[in-house]
Amino acid sequence: MSAPSHGSDPAPNEAPRAPSPSASRRAAGATHSAFVLHSHDWSESSLIVELFTRDGGRIVAMAKGAKRPTSHLRSVLMPFQPVQAQFVRSRGDDGEVRTLRNAEWGGGAVAALRGAEWFAAFYLNELLLRLLARDDPHPRLFDAYAATLCSLGGNELRSEAALRAFELLLLRETGVLPELARTTQTQEPVVVGTRYALRAEQGLVAAAAGEAALEGAVCLELAAALECWAVQSPAALQALHSACARELQPLKSLLRSQLHYHLGGALLRTRQVALDTQRLLDSPPSR
Repeated sequence: MSAPSHGSDPAPNEAPRAPSPSASRRAAGATHSAFVLHSHDWSESSLIVELFTRDGGRIVAMAKGAKRPTSHLRSVLMPFQPVQAQFVRSRGDDGEVRTLRNAEWGGGAVAALRGAEWFAAFYLNELLLRLLARDDPHPRLFDAYAATLCSLGGNELRSEAALRAFELLLLRETGVLPELARTTQTQEPVVVGTRYALRAEQGLVAAAAGEAALEGAVCLELAAALECWAVQSPAALQALHSACARELQPLKSLLRSQLHYHLGGALLRTRQVALDTQRLLDSPPSR
């Protein structure tokens, strides 16, 4: 299965660029741990590749000759496998598009994905493409992405919890996730036994009747896990997965609304492809 097409532009619907000066001055030839988010044809023999790097954030690079049968890059520049990559600037010091100088398999665990798990993984890639600015490092989010890929296989509950945890971390890293231990407008502490909704323009509020909502204890557990992750506690990601698993359905609904709002209301292409595929599978066979 190939990645959902994003058109001919290297970064469609991208977030506003906020380049990091320190990232943009990194020495040429430095090796970056990376994952391929998306690629498309640039010429008969070359590709434009969007990579998520640990120390440089989201980077776009030209992979010259990558489509040639003899190029070792053909087997390296694949989604969801760790890569060690080197870049040089393509258009002077301020050129945004790098030239990929070399890339090799990065070793370590490779996610064994199939079926719905592929849709989920491409969904993560599209979120990163749409919500992260280029050249803006998020090393902890990179580590969470790698761990999430490895959590997608097998158990459905585990996969769903991992997806919700990553959505929370991405919203937090981009600065748009409200604090979950107190209500946003009144700053009152969350109370166990009360249900809370997460609204795009109001933040965390006491839920109305019939509204998708989380129990106060779950909000506090999520808040504690996110705080531990912020201080780089090794057990924080697993604690966040466990907290997400408490009320998966309302959490999924609330986070979907948040993401829809911050994506400007646009439907994610991976979600549309998944819906269309499911519709085809559910339709009766033609006679």
